[in-house]
Amino acid sequence: MKRIKTAERPGWDDKAEALGFTWRHLDGARYWDERAYYAFSLDEIEDEIEAPARELHTLCLSLVDEVVKSEELMAKLAIPEASRDDVAESWARKDPSLYGRFDFAYDGTGPAKLFEYNADTPTSIYETGTFQWVWLEDMIASGALPATADQFNSLHEKLEQRFKAIFPAGGFVHFASDADTVEDRQTVKYLEDIATQAGIEPKFVPIDAIGLDAEGRFVDQDNYLINALFKLYPWEEMFREDYAPKIKGSKTQFIEPAWKAILSNKGMLPLLWARHAGHPNLLPAFFEDDPRSAELVKSYVRKPLFSREGANIELVDDGRRAKVLDQGYGEEGHIRQALHALTPFDGNYPVIGAWIVGDEPAGVGIREDRSRVTKNLSRFVPHVILP
Repeated sequence: MKRIKTAERPGWDDKAEALGFTWRHLDGARYWDERAYYAFSLDEIEDEIEAPARELHTLCLSLVDEVVKSEELMAKLAIPEASRDDVAESWARKDPSLYGRFDFAYDGTGPAKLFEYNADTPTSIYETGTFQWVWLEDMIASGALPATADQFNSLHEKLEQRFKAIFPAGGFVHFASDADTVEDRQTVKYLEDIATQAGIEPKFVPIDAIGLDAEGRFVDQDNYLINALFKLYPWEEMFREDYAPKIKGSKTQFIEPAWKAILSNKGMLPLLWARHAGHPNLLPAFFEDDPRSAELVKSYVRKPLFSREGANIELVDDGRRAKVLDQGYGEEGHIRQALHALTPFDGNYPVIGAWIVGDEPAGVGIREDRSRVTKNLSRFVPHVILP
């Protein structure tokens, strides 16, 4: 694994605009950054990223099967008591999942280590599945990369196949997000486009425009019934909305399903560790109220059960506490995870996003930052596989 500096493609920003890549910079700060790329060998990708992602996904599904049968474990994950049946019944029905993303620390010298699993509302799919592939094709065409260069990237194709598997007869599916958040809206637009290619008719509904009819069914802004809904809105927040008691009787098929609330919760990390201590791709992790958390004395990462984009993540390194991006997360509790030092590449700390679609690994997207905590505007840098 290497970080290789390179020249930007002439006119890349105009091409991004033409392709609808709206979330590429914000207020002058780069998000997409092609002044460098990460190069891997095929063995590194297949053995050190793809294989662990597949295995960890299997372990995660086994964990869900255990948690849905335990009120105690549901409580440890701060799933509201009134919503636990929603979670358990969605698993019992085998409600299908679309996608998720493991975030790994990896530098090419040792096992990838799992930081967390973005199992419910992961973003960065457009830049992973499409725009970095366009970059690769352009770089090969210009001679900047050899014709043998490749990517671990079947994300677009596998998402299309997965939509077809979830909705084999096609039909009408709603897609929801915050209409005013550029990144979220771009993600949902991209999924709407993929769904169309899969024979589905998509319709966007702003998340705050969803209502309830007299029979307790969810309806969109035009009062059409919402029978199937992809929602870029996390279950932990849905369970705490006024409409939460209506979810069970709504007859809506949700993507992601309610059982994903178990895996999008950072409490799954200590649960995994308790069941697979010593696994080469896991870091020691404990709930903060667990006496065993004392094993992580001076160096650990303190994480809220729920948080987004690095918010309220606290790094404690040999007793020294790093500055925290405080956005109010943490009321439901915290975990402690062993501190695993990221290896800097040219002063940048990369985190490897390994995508799962259905039950299959589907590609890699890399975010890097000068800080050791990946945040909302941490840069997306493309990758290649070189022979």
